[in-house]
Amino acid sequence: MSALVAALAGALLTAGLLGIAAGTRLTPTSTTGAPSPARARLLAGLSRRYRALSVRTRRLLAAGLAAGVLIALATGWLLAALIVPAAAAGLPYLLSSPESAARVERLEAMEEWTRSLAGILTAGVGLEQALIATLRSTPSQLRAEVARLAARLRARWATEDALRVFADELDDATGDLIAGNLILAARRRGPGVASVLEALAESVAADVRARREIESDRAKPRSTARWVTIITIGVLAFLAVTGQYVAPYGSPFGQVLLSLLLGLYVATLIWMKRMAAGQRLPRFIGAAAKQAAR
Repeated sequence: MSALVAALAGALLTAGLLGIAAGTRLTPTSTTGAPSPARARLLAGLSRRYRALSVRTRRLLAAGLAAGVLIALATGWLLAALIVPAAAAGLPYLLSSPESAARVERLEAMEEWTRSLAGILTAGVGLEQALIATLRSTPSQLRAEVARLAARLRARWATEDALRVFADELDDATGDLIAGNLILAARRRGPGVASVLEALAESVAADVRARREIESDRAKPRSTARWVTIITIGVLAFLAVTGQYVAPYGSPFGQVLLSLLLGLYVATLIWMKRMAAGQRLPRFIGAAAKQAAR
C-alpha cells in the first residue's frame, strides 16, 4: 500500500510540474492583449465568488489549507489537502443557526417600531413627522432603513414613494404589510391610523411568538448534529494518532471511500440546513411582487 501511495504522490507531483510548465509557456497573444471570453468569464466568476466570502471564511479557508497540506505531507493522506480546508470553511456555516433566526429578530424589531410609531401618532403628530421621530427609538435591526426613510421625507419626497422604497429595503412580507397600511394612511389622512398600527403590532407580536417556538424546536436537532460532528471529528483524530483503526483509509481506495462517506455526511447536513431554512412569505409591494405577478 505504501508503494501505491508513493506512486500516486509521484504521479500527482509530475502532473503538477507539467501543469506549471504548461501555464508558464509563452503563448501568442492577441493584438489587444485581452483574454478569451470564456477565460474572462471564468476568472470573473471565481473572483466574484471569492469576494462574496466573508473575511472569517477566507481566514478559515487559508488556515485549513495550510493544515491540510501539512497533514498530507506528514501522513501521506493526500485527500487531507482538500478535506481539511473544506471542513474548516464549510462546517461552521452548515452547523450555524439558519437565516430564519435572524429574520425572527428583524420581525420583532418591526413590531417594536410599529408600536412606537402608533404611540407617537396617538399624540396627534402628523404621519411624516411621526416617521421621522421614530428614528430615535428604532431598534438596531431597522435603524439603517428608517434613517433612509427619514432622510427621504426630509428631502421632500412624496410620502407614498418613500414608503414604497422603504418596503423594498425591508424586503419582507410583514414589512410590506406595515408599509401598505402607512401608504393608505398617507392617502386618506383620516383618524384611526394609530389604532390600526396597534392592532398590526399585536398581530406581528403573535407571529414572532409562533416563529420563536418553531425555531426552538428546530434548534434541538441542529444542536444534536453539532455535537455529533464535534465528537466524530475528535474520535477520528484521536484514532488517527493513537491506533490503526483508520489505517485502511490511507490506501488510495480507502481515501476514495472516505471521501464518499464524508460527502454523504455533508449532504445530510445540507439537507438539514435547507429543511430548517423555511419558506419566505411572498411580497405584494415593489419590484419583486411585480415579477411574481408576471
